[in-house]
Amino acid sequence: MKKYYAEIIGTFAMVFCGCGAMTINEITNGSITHVGVAITWGLIVMAMIYAFGEISGAHFNPAVTIGFAFAKKFSWNLVPKYILAQAIGAIFAAFLLWFLFPESQFLGETRPADGFPAYKAAILEFLLTFFLMVVIINVSTGSKEIGTMAAIAVGGVILLEAMFAGPMTKASMNPIRSIAPALFTVNFQYLWLYITAPILGAIAAVSSCKLVKDDTCC
Repeated sequence: MKKYYAEIIGTFAMVFCGCGAMTINEITNGSITHVGVAITWGLIVMAMIYAFGEISGAHFNPAVTIGFAFAKKFSWNLVPKYILAQAIGAIFAAFLLWFLFPESQFLGETRPADGFPAYKAAILEFLLTFFLMVVIINVSTGSKEIGTMAAIAVGGVILLEAMFAGPMTKASMNPIRSIAPALFTVNFQYLWLYITAPILGAIAAVSSCKLVKDDTCC
């Protein structure tokens, strides 16, 4: 059970801090800034990997969990339990943000920028998650993101991708991170792309690892 509690707490912290930064930036007319939001996402992921990497693997993301299972580094039987734990943490975080900041219209929800077509946003989210999972699969030990290099590398790539792609898609790379705030803003229009694109991107990244690593890598 400890690994599930770790996933709940880690995902809660990630969504509360990341979406919280976006929410506070919204209601304070940009006091945190886009750069500050990107840094917040990178740092909270880095911190949670340090905290829980050796307990649960610090997935905090259904796409990552499915990617590890597809790579045969994680049991498919555990996938639903991990996703449920991640959902509990993310939804509770979104609920607290909704409670604390009722004046917010978005609560850190993910949606394409105005004028940016949904299919282009889906392609971008696919590529962002592909890059993220490429890093994760190459710095992880089994299904666990463990150690200094994993925390810095994964947190760093999330910061990087949030920095340059955030204005266009909010750089989700994580289905449950997108679903949670949508439950409270009741905006489900683009959820399909934020669910499918990250999962497909993670699977593609795992498939690509055999191009640069041994055939038995995954």
